[in-house]
Amino acid sequence: MPDTTQALSDSFLRSNALDPLDDGLKTYTISQLAKEFDITTRAIRFYESEGLLMPEREGRNRLYSQRDHTRLKLILRGKRLGFSLDEIGEMFDLYDSSTGELAQLRHVLDKIGERKQILKQQLEDIQLSLHELKEFEAQCRSRLQQMRSNH
Repeated sequence: MPDTTQALSDSFLRSNALDPLDDGLKTYTISQLAKEFDITTRAIRFYESEGLLMPEREGRNRLYSQRDHTRLKLILRGKRLGFSLDEIGEMFDLYDSSTGELAQLRHVLDKIGERKQILKQQLEDIQLSLHELKEFEAQCRSRLQQMRSNH
C-alpha cells in the first residue's frame, strides 16, 4: 500500500482528478461505484449526505465524476487507516482551500502521528492481554493436570 503522504500528494490528487478544475468527462453510476469498491449504494449515499461526495443529478440518477471516484477511494483508504469521516472531510477541505497541499500534508502528518500513537497503545494493551491470558491458561492447565493426577 502506498505511503499516506504520497497517496494524498498534489500530483496523486491531480492525476486522479481530485483537482477542482477537473472537467469530469468520465462519470460513474452509484451501482458502478458500489460494485468497483465492493460497498453498498447506501454507504455511498451516506458519504454523499456527509458532504464527502458531490454527484451531479440527471433526473433521479446520480452521476459521479472522476473526482468523486477518487474521493471515494481516499475515503475508504482513510477508514482502513482508522481516520474518522470528519478527519477525512477536514483533509478534503484543506486540499480544496487556498492553502492547498502544504496545509493538507501538515494536517495529514499530524493525524498520522496521532493515529500511530493510538495504534501503539492498542498494540501494547493487546500484548499485555495476551500475556495475561497465556499465564491464566498455564494456571488452568496446571490445575487441570493436578486434578487428573488426584483421580
